Amino acid sequence: MLTHLLAAATLVLTPAPRQAQGNEMTLTGTVIDLNCYVAQGVIGANHKSCTEACAKAGVQLGILSSDGTIYLPVSAKAGDPTNPRLLQFAEGKVKVTGTHRLVNGLHTIEIKTITAA
Repeated sequence: MLTHLLAAATLVLTPAPRQAQGNEMTLTGTVIDLNCYVAQGVIGANHKSCTEACAKAGVQLGILSSDGTIYLPVSAKAGDPTNPRLLQFAEGKVKVTGTHRLVNGLHTIEIKTITAA
């Protein structure tokens, strides 16, 4: 019982993580299936149907920028999925504007606009 009380007290006293400061940016890159790209190195037009199927099944899409940085699309709204906005561009080049944040080594982009590049 004491262990449970201490654990609960720790959770209550632990400060919530602060939102990282962001900077507005524009990037050009390829919309990728993060799982296949990271685990198998698969990318490109021949992989488009797999990317679309995986995205519809819930695999997160990302943006591989021209400099090799992978950006994870995020939303400021809880429960707001980003895949529907990216799906039409699967394995294609895009130009994205939005708020970039770097959190513990992870590059994120809160997308404001997205167009084919």
